[in-house]
Amino acid sequence: MVMQLLVSVDQLAQVAIVGVAYLLRLTNTCPSADETISSYVGRGQLRGARWAAIIAPAIDGLFVLLGEAPGHCLRNVETAFLGLPPKP
Repeated sequence: MVMQLLVSVDQLAQVAIVGVAYLLRLTNTCPSADETISSYVGRGQLRGARWAAIIAPAIDGLFVLLGEAPGHCLRNVETAFLGLPPKP
């Protein structure tokens, strides 16, 4: 239950951040309530977005410190596209 709560907070933060950027026309990607920040950043990496190349190492590094393998953002893109929850 705690993990689900953390994921939902992550999704809310993504909608808030990307939603403001979308309203300000800083991005043309409409936020999805079902997507985490990591997934959004990973999709940016796949598109070659410079901002994603800067942010992804920080997010990936945080998850490495928490005991996860490198590449967290890109791994979570795959699960988001499949409609699955992020991997634990």
